[in-house]
Amino acid sequence: MQPIRFVTATLATAATAALLLPLGAAPAAADRHHGPDGRHTPPHSNAKFDRLRWAAPEDFVIGTAVAGGGHHLEQDYPDPFTSDGRYRRVLAQQFSSVSPENQMKWEYLHPERDRYDFAMADRIVDFAERNGQVVRGHTLLWHSQNPAWLEEGDFTDAELREILRDHITTVVGRYSGRIHQWDVTNEIFDEAGNLRTEDNIWLRELGPGVIADAFRWAHEADPHAELFLNDYGVEEVNAKSDAYYELSQQLLADGVPLHGFSTQAHLSLNYPFPAGLEENLRRFDDLGLATAVTEMDVRMNVPENGRPTAAQLREQADYYRQGLAACLAVEGCDSFTIWGFTDKYSWVPVFFEGEGSATVMTDDYTRKPAYHALWSTLKRAEYDRG
Repeated sequence: MQPIRFVTATLATAATAALLLPLGAAPAAADRHHGPDGRHTPPHSNAKFDRLRWAAPEDFVIGTAVAGGGHHLEQDYPDPFTSDGRYRRVLAQQFSSVSPENQMKWEYLHPERDRYDFAMADRIVDFAERNGQVVRGHTLLWHSQNPAWLEEGDFTDAELREILRDHITTVVGRYSGRIHQWDVTNEIFDEAGNLRTEDNIWLRELGPGVIADAFRWAHEADPHAELFLNDYGVEEVNAKSDAYYELSQQLLADGVPLHGFSTQAHLSLNYPFPAGLEENLRRFDDLGLATAVTEMDVRMNVPENGRPTAAQLREQADYYRQGLAACLAVEGCDSFTIWGFTDKYSWVPVFFEGEGSATVMTDDYTRKPAYHALWSTLKRAEYDRG
């Protein structure tokens, strides 16, 4: 498959006020031609040209994280997904894939050893099905956001292994046939390409062989889900992505049900765009793996007045365009997810002091040039693919 060529001249070049267009109030869409209530929407109505999911090629999903849990619990607003009707409407209108931001992580889903809390995860999966969206499950094995009972418990290796097996089997099995892709492992290598054997309880106590076990357990629980290795800082060919490449080769050679490799793509205008993104995705594609961009956002230093400059917005739009274009150019990359779509609920200001404005819409859902860059890139790809 030849790389797709994209039109880039449509990116905005005017002042900030001209760059930001208000969000329309069209009804939510459940798929390309039906609303959430099942009523038909004419394919050539204006609504079709107002949404990312309808601009995308038929075989490509455009996704977002569903805000909730984690840092949101410490903010001065209620749960976004359950309390903000406008948020839910835009979520349904714009995206064909959703990823629970925190609601399927261990501390949220498995708060006590003998108790699971599926309430919020169930609501997200039900919402996605009502609105014709697929779900990316995130995540099954990670070093962070684990409950205290797990991290501070006194378990034998055999007990710990059974805890992990039970968790994966229970969670993946509960949503069998309902979740499109799972991030089975998340961030298992450090920046030097070494396994996180100190801060990852699973690798530290059970050894690297638990990685293959996790994939096998997940596959047994849902043979139809695509199972991924996922990490940040692996956009380009580097020590960390090389480690994933070698691990992928080994897992495949051992017959482990590994189906995909994904890069998060948390980017910043303080650093150049990772120009080797397409090259790196393509080498995993050549292994026969699916690839995906799973958590893209583009943060920036926010001026004292709180408003990004026109130049910042243009540069951010170009980062988003390049990220999406790289994925679209690789045959097996058919999933592109942004980590939240409105600055109102972005994780970035909480974790990066002085930075923000990382998503494609402002706090009041006004669309930034980044939104239009995604839309035009998706539309061009749809046209080129026929």
